[in-house]
Order: sequence, then C-alpha cells, then structure tokens
Amino acid sequence: MARIVVIGAGLGAMAAAARLAVAGHRVTVYERSGTYGGAVRRFERDGFGFDTGPGLLHLPAVYRDLFVKTGRQPLEECVTLTQVDPASRHVFADGTRVDLPNASRAGTGAALDAALGAGAGERWGDFMVRAREAWDRTRRPLLEEPQPADPAPLGREPYPALKAGLLRRPTTRLAQVGARELRDPRLVALLDSYAWAYGFDPAAAPAAAAVLPYLEQTFGSWYVAGGIRALADAVYGRCLERRVEFVFDASVERVLEEDGRACGIQLAGGERVAADHVVSGAPVPTHHAAHRLIAPEGTAVRPAGAQGTGRVTVCLALRGARESDAVHRTVVHASGDLPTVTVLRPDDPALRPDGAHESATVTATVPTGAGQDWNALAGPMLRQAEAAVPELRGRLLWQEVRTPEHTLHETGVAEVPGPALAGAGRNLPEGNVSLLPGLYFAGGWAHPGGGLAHAGMSGALVAGLIVEGADFRGSQ
Repeated sequence: MARIVVIGAGLGAMAAAARLAVAGHRVTVYERSGTYGGAVRRFERDGFGFDTGPGLLHLPAVYRDLFVKTGRQPLEECVTLTQVDPASRHVFADGTRVDLPNASRAGTGAALDAALGAGAGERWGDFMVRAREAWDRTRRPLLEEPQPADPAPLGREPYPALKAGLLRRPTTRLAQVGARELRDPRLVALLDSYAWAYGFDPAAAPAAAAVLPYLEQTFGSWYVAGGIRALADAVYGRCLERRVEFVFDASVERVLEEDGRACGIQLAGGERVAADHVVSGAPVPTHHAAHRLIAPEGTAVRPAGAQGTGRVTVCLALRGARESDAVHRTVVHASGDLPTVTVLRPDDPALRPDGAHESATVTATVPTGAGQDWNALAGPMLRQAEAAVPELRGRLLWQEVRTPEHTLHETGVAEVPGPALAGAGRNLPEGNVSLLPGLYFAGGWAHPGGGLAHAGMSGALVAGLIVEGADFRGSQ
C-alpha cells in the first residue's frame, strides 16, 4: 500500500483519488480552499442557486465508469441525470431561430432545413461525417491513452477538410472550415459557438475542433438535478466512502524531492508530508511557477496571468414562473457589438425558492489578462439574453456577476482550460507524467485537457499509470 498525496480537490483529482483508494492505496487530498470541486461551484442567495462553472454534462460515460469501478452504487443512484431536449436553441444575428434536438443527426438536419432553408441540414450533416472521421482517428490516442513521450503525432491535423483553390490546399483552422464547407453565415456561427463554448477562438483553433460539435450532437447533453455541483458532491462522497482523507484550507507550497523523485509535499505553514507518489490537480501554470518545473518538449504551458480565455457569468434571480415553452439552453449569437452568450434556464425546483421564481445564468467567453473590464460586459450580455428570456428586465430581482477574478480566487488561474485537440501543435496540455519521477498531473490543465469529461479521463489515466506502471496503455 503506497502513500499518495493529491494536490487539489477538483473533479479530475478526486477521480484519481477514488480510483487509487480502491486499488488499496492510502490517499490524502490537500485543498487550498475550504471546499472541493475546483471550478465546479454553486452560488446561493435568497433561495436561488446557480452553477458558476459548467452547467451541462457531456460524455456521462466517463463518470459512469468511475462509479462502476469504485463502488457498488452506479452513477444514476447517486445523481439524477436527464437528457436536455432540445439540446439547444440558437438565435442568430438576423433573428432566425432553430431548436436542435438532443443526439439526433436526422432531427438536427431536419431542424436546420426548416429554419435556414433546404440544403442547410445536408451541408451540416456532411460536415459532421468528416468530424466523425477526425473523432475516430483521435479518440483513443488523444483521450483514452497517456500522452506519448513524443506527442508530435498528435499535432498532425486529423480533420479531412475539403480542399479548395488552384493549389488544392486543405483548411487548417476551424474558421476556414466554416467558410469553405458550410457557407451559410448562420451555420458558420453555429460551428463557431461550439468552439467559443470551450474557450477556443475559431480563427486560431485547429480544424480538428470540429470534434466538439460532433461530441455533443452524438453523445448528447445531460443535466444533473440540483446542478452540476451535485456531481461534485457525489464524487466527493464516493471518495469518502473509499476512505480518502481530505484536508481543506491547506495550501501546498512545493513538492519535495529526494534522490531525483517526488517524495512528498510541503505545506504553506512549513509542515512536510511524506508520500510515495504525488498527484497534482493544481493548474499546471501555477504549479510550474511554484516548483520551477519545465514543460516537456511538444507542449506549451501558458504562464499564469498570460492572455487566454475565461468566463463571465451573470446569475439572474427572476420573479415569475418559467414559461411552458422555455428551453434549458439558448445560444444567442453575436450581433454588432453584442457578444455571443449562452443562457441556461434549468427547470429545477432545487435552484429556486418556489414556483413563482426562476434562476438563470448568462455566460460569455472573454479574454483574460490584465486590463479587462469584465463587469462592463454584464449590460451587453443581458441585452442579448432578452432574446432567450421574455420580459427579462421586468422580471429581474437582482443579479450577481462572476468574472475570471472569481475563477482565479477559486482555482488559482483566471483562465478556463479547453480540451485537448489534435492538430494543435505545441498547444497540447501537459502529459500526466511529470519530468520529476513520482509526480503526476490530473485535472483540466493536464492531458486530455479541460471540461468535466476530460478531467474525469485524466483521473483515470493517472490512476492507471500509478497502479499499473509503465505497462499501462490506457483506459479500456
């Protein structure tokens, strides 16, 4: 039985902790804040509740696997999962609206034809066929296996883009894919919205970012009753059942090293904790800054505080009941100077004081870094949200604005990491195995990147590497 220290109590770190405890190891988690969940938080006031991190779950199979492998109770006995249908309503700049069904390719094509005109569904469907090819080529090496020592092959573009021009040059960026293959500006906006939702600028994202809409439209969008925070509660509960110990308000100052390998941690107060293995779920940029580690060749770890993308979320407490034809998620696309926003309106009694009120969130992707006035975005975001919430201004009781400053306070970094994408060159997340033997990385800042499902996968990979060693070839 090995002594294992886990730094941070985010979803990826807790997923690793539960799996390692089941394997017979003694696991202790040290968390800098007073609670678990990382960026998966809840804001509560006056009987209203809001998810301030992710609001929907994709690829729930990742957490089903975690619960099957770590206990008798399956995931569905610990949380209530409901497919969101329609998966999303889109309101485009010209006022066109379309409701996309959950995990139905035929239904999506029919809805696009009806809203955007004949042929729109076929163009989107052909694009999704090519996106599936990219998914099939990269799913296992990018998501289910440890990052190879030489990640260069993952930098190759897997998306079979249509070639254009006299020289038959392929597209290499997602924005080019939209312009050349989708053509209709509303279909382009639809594609772009998936990239922005994960924090990627379509103009800079590789064409392989086409897997993002494929992932959602194939595997569906799911809501966790009580909000996504309820999923963090369930994972934390599973860790406790497996006798994982948690120490909160315990900031780790550095990883200790002896004879060329990690041998424990030192807390901010000077206390030293010995360990046979250390798993860090802390954001990799802050970890490298604190411990002076060097990112391996093939990765490009962004320094803490550098320009990236984060989230501004406006929590809305509304008077009046949710209308009967309201949808859970509405994406209102950018128009003029107004940003693209995602409005979530969960029909969940746990998040409102009574049936005469409603809680909703409005979220936009924003640049991080110095000099950003994130609070100034709240007004334009609410103007956009009026397209999703009838009579919003008259119903508004109060609002709470959550910015990257809150993310920085809760996680240590203002930026929200996106999932790993093939074709991204040197911008792959850091691998799960550190340059320092005995130190491993889990969570959204490590392979295979950010997002609830990807963080859960990182926990499975780290646990496999520790339990099975160098022979581990990935999740089954």
